[in-house]
Amino acid sequence: MPLSRPRLTRVLGLALPIMGGMVSQNVLNLVDTAFVGRLGETALAAVGMGGFANWLLISGLLGLGAGVQATAARRKGEGRHSETATGLNAALVLAVALGVPVAAAGWWFAPEIFRALNDDAAVQGMGAAYLGARFVAAPFAACNFAFRGYWNGTDRSKNYMVTLVAMHAVNITLDWALIFGHLGLPALGVAGAGWATTISLVFGTALYALLGWLQARDGGFLRWQGTLAVTPRILRLAVPASVQQFAFSAGFVAFFVIAGKVGTDALAASNVLVNLMLLCVLPGVGLGISGATLVGQALGRGDMDDAKAWGGDVIKLGLVLMGAIGAVLALGAQTWLEVFIHGHPDTVALAIGPLVLLGSVQALDGVGVVLTQTLIGIGDTVAMLKISLVGQWVLFLPAAYGLCVVGDGGLMTLWAAMVVWRAGTAVACVARWRSGTWLATRA
Repeated sequence: MPLSRPRLTRVLGLALPIMGGMVSQNVLNLVDTAFVGRLGETALAAVGMGGFANWLLISGLLGLGAGVQATAARRKGEGRHSETATGLNAALVLAVALGVPVAAAGWWFAPEIFRALNDDAAVQGMGAAYLGARFVAAPFAACNFAFRGYWNGTDRSKNYMVTLVAMHAVNITLDWALIFGHLGLPALGVAGAGWATTISLVFGTALYALLGWLQARDGGFLRWQGTLAVTPRILRLAVPASVQQFAFSAGFVAFFVIAGKVGTDALAASNVLVNLMLLCVLPGVGLGISGATLVGQALGRGDMDDAKAWGGDVIKLGLVLMGAIGAVLALGAQTWLEVFIHGHPDTVALAIGPLVLLGSVQALDGVGVVLTQTLIGIGDTVAMLKISLVGQWVLFLPAAYGLCVVGDGGLMTLWAAMVVWRAGTAVACVARWRSGTWLATRA
């Protein structure tokens, strides 16, 4: 059954700014890749692995955003508007308390982390410099996650988009300046890319705080009364989501380790393929986050039928949008790859088959992405943790290692295993949604 015009307008009104912000994030990743790609294949491999190692370390803080979104959406649905930012206050305290030690540990151990991830000395040297610079931003990244959850949960996703676009403008400018030595700044190479991202995250946190002061004081922003009482609730929602994100990110680091054992060309190609894959799933992520807001507010009102209906609406849209984007990706596979892989036609040829395969299953993957984000965003974090751990760590990674390291499978085999895992996750998420057990989640 097609969506009515008012419901379509409501979903897209929330989802489009989220998608716009996330597109800007992945465009930034691709711009980083294009800049660094001009430094050579070794630099490209180092930044690819370094980016995911950084995400691994800070992904444990990402669950703060899920906790804030779930509580803010429920309080708004219940009509308790003056309490919508109470969870945000608690999450910001946790972001600083947890993020500072993470940043310090990451900075100190960056060389050791890279030595454990890759055997190539040149990749290790470049990667450690990049990784150390990125780790400094951990507490600021955590604050940004918390603010994102609040703006999305209270129907103000435009604030999220505007802030991200501003951050990325700063980041791209600093990439150009610090990687290559423009504007009188030193040419830092891959380390410059890391510092550019860190500075942009600091800028984003400051901008979010200003918007909070201007727009969220009536919701309790920086009103510390009640913060301690709501902290256990935020932790109950955030910890499983954080563990799920940490395990998910660790799985991609393990994936890059496997790709590196297949070959440096396979590692470089996989870096580009993963960035393109993440760009493709953005409509599903944006729809899932908006779905979490709509479903969460319906649950706050006690309207279970409307909660189910909103979930069905975002699934339909995700299926259509992701399918269309996957077709564009598959049909133009060689063109997309040549944008980011310079002077290595053999690596481009190696990556075409996996990219076509990836594009061909994006519609199904879209359903899984939408439901994952929706269920996490309404507080069904324990179930999603179980689905993620079993699919990635019990099934996908052992199979990929056996096929490509113990066996002699190449890049195509590695990415075929990736596609099977993503499809299986979609099936598991559909089963969870249809069970209706998520209706009992509390936030």
